[in-house]
Amino acid sequence: MRLLLIDDDPRYRTLLRHHISCDWPDVDLVSYNPRLRGPLTPGFLAQGYSAVLLDHGWKGGGSGADWLKDFHERDGFAPVIFLSADDESPDAVAAREAGAFAVIGKAKIRTTKLNEAIRRAADEQAKAQSRWRMSAGAKMAQDFAGARLKAYRRIELIAKGSVSDLFLAESADVGGVVVLKVTPAIRKETGVDQSMERFLQEFEILRGIQHPNIVRIYDLGVTDDHLFLAMEHFGKGDLRKRMSEGLTARQSLAIGRDVAQALDAIHEVGIFHRDLKPGNVMLRDDGSVALIDFGLAKHVALKMEVTDKGLIFGTPHYMSPEQGHGKPIDARSDIYSLGVMLFEMLTGKKPYDADNHMAVLVHHAKAPIPKLPERIASLQPLIDTLMAKDVAERPGNAADVARLIDFALQTLGPTESVA
Repeated sequence: MRLLLIDDDPRYRTLLRHHISCDWPDVDLVSYNPRLRGPLTPGFLAQGYSAVLLDHGWKGGGSGADWLKDFHERDGFAPVIFLSADDESPDAVAAREAGAFAVIGKAKIRTTKLNEAIRRAADEQAKAQSRWRMSAGAKMAQDFAGARLKAYRRIELIAKGSVSDLFLAESADVGGVVVLKVTPAIRKETGVDQSMERFLQEFEILRGIQHPNIVRIYDLGVTDDHLFLAMEHFGKGDLRKRMSEGLTARQSLAIGRDVAQALDAIHEVGIFHRDLKPGNVMLRDDGSVALIDFGLAKHVALKMEVTDKGLIFGTPHYMSPEQGHGKPIDARSDIYSLGVMLFEMLTGKKPYDADNHMAVLVHHAKAPIPKLPERIASLQPLIDTLMAKDVAERPGNAADVARLIDFALQTLGPTESVA
């Protein structure tokens, strides 16, 4: 028995678990706090759950009735058991009219009534999922750029690239929405295609890293001449979006520290990211950040070099001087890129800009490090250290960077404005 509980009260979640476990001791009760995480992703149907338990309201004015209407309009959504104020309250009547599978009053829950509703909902969901898997619609929804992936249901195409396509999909196993990266498994007469090798390398890099600031990887597979990678979905988007909303100096430093900790985790196992930029830093619902996109990353232990020496890969606005000029790099190149990102978060603009990419690369190598506004001038030594032109003048590792940022946070004044 796997249930999704949408409610913001931890004490009530505990009470419900007590009632439900009387019949299902090993129940998997997944909690979703709507006040902290916001609405469920559009297109999500809760296919991986036997039923959804939805509270009638939560702090901040949230309305379970509005959510119920939204779910009812999603064709194929799991049965919803609505938790009303009491059995015959106005919200209970409205919930029945809005299509709730069952309504349970919170004022006095009876274990028998609650669990019977769950049992009937689970039976209905099992039948509905069986019918859906045999339908033509299922075959269409399981088609990802020619790859038939039965464990996933396509929601939408996010991006179409020259190497891989990105899809938003629902995974019943994960019990939520994931991002699927799908690429043709092309092989050449000379061996494995380079883009395919990068795809496999990305998984090999991520598979062995468990860190709160690194994207979670759920699955890797090969089917119908395609490779696919299922990874964490970030409903709040990337750091570019967050920066456009404005960040305080304290918020900027906190994000920079989290990214530094992520870099420390990958550098510890011999990985350099090589494409650190705001678009590769994602935000979770709880505000934490995670580093993504290791397609250009280099693992020092890998025998096959997936980029030719002398070629430049990455994003010019965030490249270290050595990377921008095709020189050998180490962990300090990523540290420079973090310094660039931190400057942009603090000021709202990139440290260097020009009409063409080559000019930007020259600025990184030759131009003076730009100055922060007077209001945050105390952070200039940190920027100067991270963005030092000479590699030897930068911190030797990302753990030291995290400590430097922590110290800056402690010395930051109480008043600050948004960049």
